[in-house]
Amino acid sequence: MAKVKRNIVMSGVSGSLGPDHYARITRDGRTIISQKPDFSNRQFSEGQFDHQSRMKQAAAYAKVASRDNPMYAKKAAGTSKNAYNVALGDWFNAPVIHRIEWHEGKVRVDATDDMMVTKVTVTILDEEGQRLEQGEAELSLGVWWDYKASNRGRILVEARDLAGNVTRKEFDPPSPFFSFWEKTSQD
Repeated sequence: MAKVKRNIVMSGVSGSLGPDHYARITRDGRTIISQKPDFSNRQFSEGQFDHQSRMKQAAAYAKVASRDNPMYAKKAAGTSKNAYNVALGDWFNAPVIHRIEWHEGKVRVDATDDMMVTKVTVTILDEEGQRLEQGEAELSLGVWWDYKASNRGRILVEARDLAGNVTRKEFDPPSPFFSFWEKTSQD
């Protein structure tokens, strides 16, 4: 793939360039020349069909979200991406739960996302896995989410993002000597 910069002959060229090549102009003004792909004998695997299905879902989400949510346009500003590309990427990237801590009677969750985490739910379970309490954490200090807990036990944390992705992590209770939970061996 060739990238053309400030060439008087190729400036503004787009479309087919003979039987084997084509040119396109990117959003930031670059002209890219590459070979035409040959899909004449292509057979897709189940994994590829699954990815195509997920891509259609992501495209449907990005089409609506890029128009309705100005956060995607704001993040795309100043880059070679547009709001649609940013929304598409957000659909494919779920939030990440890095760690949780016990801080002054609160469960504190460190969760991030490529756009933003919209909601964190904390569930405290007993040894048998029965729910003792559940509630939504409140955002504090940028990436930390705080939940005032009445009980201590095994913790199930769910983080959600703008695209509706959900990440679930389960943590075992800390020893009395530490103030942070370790991930369970299932993760």
